[in-house]
Amino acid sequence: MQQLFDQDEPVFIISVAARMLGVRTQTLRYYERLGLIEPARTGGNQRVFSHRDVERVRRIRGLMDDLGVNLAGVEVILRLTKLLRDEQAENRRLQTQVDHLLAAIQERS
Repeated sequence: MQQLFDQDEPVFIISVAARMLGVRTQTLRYYERLGLIEPARTGGNQRVFSHRDVERVRRIRGLMDDLGVNLAGVEVILRLTKLLRDEQAENRRLQTQVDHLLAAIQERS
């Protein structure tokens, strides 16, 4: 199924994003100061959030509200999750290379 919109397209101003998430705009600004989110900026320097940004804040809130993780813990979890995803992608890339090399070797034998 084809996606109808770009998850990274900045579409929500801060007040709309805050309302969607059930948080105050100050909370989103605080998360940005901590480096947990990086909303895009308009030419007038207004924060604009994408669907992916909104989902990231939902993950942050879920870790805090559902699991009792503090913001320092959230930062560690998000960093380790990204590292794990990056490593998995690298492993897939390397496995593809190995598969191609093995196929080439088998063709020559």
